[in-house]
This record gives sequence, C-alpha cells and structure tokens, in this order.
Amino acid sequence: MISELRGGGEGEGDGGSLALLTVLALVVGAISGAGVACFMLLLEQADQLRDALVFFAYAQGPEGLWLLVGACAVAAGIAASLVRRISPQAAGSGIPHVEAVLNEQLPQAPFRVIPVKFIGGALAIGAGLALGREGPSVHMAATLGHLVGKTCRRDWPDCRVLLAAGAGAGLATAFNAPIAGAIFVLEELVRRFELWIAIAALGASASAISVSRAILGDGQDFHLGALVMPDLAIRPLFFVLGALAGVMAVIYNGVLLQTMATVNRFDRCPVEIRAALIGAGVGCLAWFLPDLVGGGDRITQRTLLGAGTLAMLPLVFLMRLALGSISYSAGTPGGLFAPLLVLGAQFGLFFGLASQLAFPGLHVQPEGFAVVGMAALFTGIVRAPLTGIVLATEMTADVTMLLPMVGACAMAMLTPTLLKDPPIYDSLREQTVARERARLDRAAAAARERE
Repeated sequence: MISELRGGGEGEGDGGSLALLTVLALVVGAISGAGVACFMLLLEQADQLRDALVFFAYAQGPEGLWLLVGACAVAAGIAASLVRRISPQAAGSGIPHVEAVLNEQLPQAPFRVIPVKFIGGALAIGAGLALGREGPSVHMAATLGHLVGKTCRRDWPDCRVLLAAGAGAGLATAFNAPIAGAIFVLEELVRRFELWIAIAALGASASAISVSRAILGDGQDFHLGALVMPDLAIRPLFFVLGALAGVMAVIYNGVLLQTMATVNRFDRCPVEIRAALIGAGVGCLAWFLPDLVGGGDRITQRTLLGAGTLAMLPLVFLMRLALGSISYSAGTPGGLFAPLLVLGAQFGLFFGLASQLAFPGLHVQPEGFAVVGMAALFTGIVRAPLTGIVLATEMTADVTMLLPMVGACAMAMLTPTLLKDPPIYDSLREQTVARERARLDRAAAAARERE
C-alpha cells in the first residue's frame, strides 16, 4: 500500500518524488489520451464499415445474409485468436486484471496486451458484439502508465501509482469524463483514498482529456432535451427506481456469470470457433435488427431523447441483456460500461413511462428517469455510486437530475448489498486471478519439462 510504503506521501523528502511522479502522470495522461482517442476513431470507422456492409448485403438479396454472417464471424474469431496466441490477459474488459495487479494478486501484463486490445477490440466491437470501449481503454492506458514507470526506472510503488493514473485517464478519455475517471480509480480500482494516486489520477485525467479533445473535438457524449427539476411529489419515485435497479443489477450479474459459465463448458471447442459462432449469431441479428448490435451509444442517445414505448422497451432491453452477456463470453477484448448505460437508460425510461401512465396528475418527465436509470443500474452492478453519478452527469453535461440520482443510487447500492450479491468486478476479478494463475502454472510446468 502506498501510504505504508511512503508514509502517505507526507514524509520528509517526499515532495520532490511526488512532484516528479505528478509530471510523469501528466505524461501518462497525454499518451493515454492520444492512444485511446485513436482507438475511438478506429471504433467509429469500424461501426461505419459494419453499417456499409449491412447496406451492401441488403443489395445482394438473400445471399447477402451469409456475407454479413461470415464477415462478423471472421472478425470475432480473429479477435479471439489474437487474445489466445499473443496476450491471454487481453480477454474481456481488462478492468478486473488491472484491479488484480493493483492489489498485487497478479503480475502486470506484458506490453503486447496494448496492440491486442487495440486491434482485437476494434474487430470485436466492429463485428457488432455488445461490448464497451472503456474496458480496452482502461487496460491499454494502465499498461502505458506502467510502461512509462519502467522506462523511467521507477520502483514498483511509483509504477503502481502511474498504472492507476493511466487507468483513470483511459476511462476519462473513453467517456469524455475526466472527473469520473479519477473517481473511478479511487472508488473502484484501489477502494481507498491514497494521496499520491489521487493527485496522479487527477493530473493524468486532465492531460488525457486535453489531448483527446484536440483529436476528437469538444462536446458531451449524449445530448438531452430540456429537463426540469422533478416536483417534490415525484421524487419518491426515484427511490423506487433505484431499488428496482438494484434488483435488476442482481439479475444482470447472475445472467452474465451464468452465461460465461455455460460458454466455458465447451472448453474443448477452440476459443476462436466459439467466438466465431457468437459473431455469426450477431451478424444474423445485424441483418434483421442492425440498430440493436454494437456498443450501443446510438441506442442510449435515442433512449435519452425518449424514443421507446412501454410495449417495445422490455423486448429491446431483454435482447440487449442477452446480447451483452453472450458477447462478453466470446473471449474477445471489450468492456461492460457502455452496454450497461444502454440497459440503464432503457430501464429508467420504461419506469418513467409507466409512472407517467400510473400517475397522470403528476408532471412526470420520462427522459429524466432515463438519465437517472443509467447511474442507478451502473451503481447496482458495479457498486461504485460516485463514479456512476459523475459519469452520467459528465456524459450528458446536465446537472438537473443530480439530486434524484443521489437518492436512486443510494437505493441501487443498498438493495444488492442486502441481497448479498457481490459487485460484478469482484466476481470477474476472482475468475481472472484463478484463470491467470492456472495459465502461469501451466507455463512454468512446461518450462520445467523442457529443462
């Protein structure tokens, strides 16, 4: 722990070290901001290529379906192959692996994880898998932070600080949310306030956003209509929304983990084949419902503007829930945050529309519930309420729903805690540690046999 190794950063002579570490954190942030911005540009191009392929496939008639299915299968299979052959640590989100490294449960991944996350993530998300950009972004930026520390010959405590700062910079850039990036480091990754990490994370997030905005431009991720502060009579509904979001979070965690366990039972089938089959299924879905596949930002944007009905929202929600769980089980690079925001916005909008119907005398604005739903479901699943609140606020650049978010997230945090459901990243970290240790043991045994 940094506070143990450095006396909390307040010991004699620590000022110079802290200043140097802050400068290095700014460098890490700048490099991470540029790298993640390029990754996001590549993802944008991949989405456009998939849209163009769908349009081209339609023009070919029924045969076009097989072209689309084959292309998505090949892209997902290649992404899984890159992970297996080059960097097994690149599978999935990467955030559980970063947490394990910060907790000294696992060694830092080799630096080759960066190109695998970059290329594999673009292939998987471009193939239409419901995966988020933030997982690869956090993992790549954290690895860059560690690389800067090693290059500058810093010891492990300093490398740990830079790794954490890089992770925050990656999240900040992925969602254009610098404050959420820094909070995420303290609230989720290290789960305590460490002065050196706090300073480094804030500095890295600031420099990352500065560089990324120079590449990607300014502006929030999601645009809202005109929201109004809910009346006092409406505010209890947000507590109900939060409690229901907590229940849904328990369901989501169970569905995701069970889906992963089911897919892993077919371990005799090469991971490339499993990923290709999942990619083929996604390609088939893209033929019939092209707007439903991919990371989901466009779905979230439409939902925040109130697009959806009481009849259709549950169906789309269930389809995205299943698609996200299956996609994450493919073993390709990709995160959970962006798909979670889709589900949270849809869940909140459905609740808002239902409330509007049930209480016609109240001035219910369903779009406001969609914004709060994003933060509440995120909180219930990840158990990081401050990150969820700040993330939703920064991505929408709107503070109107801030107070309702606080109440909803309190209930979303309470409900799964009372139900004794662990946060999703705790479960995924345990699996990551067990899988990686088993892989390292097999590698060590093979090395001894060769000797």
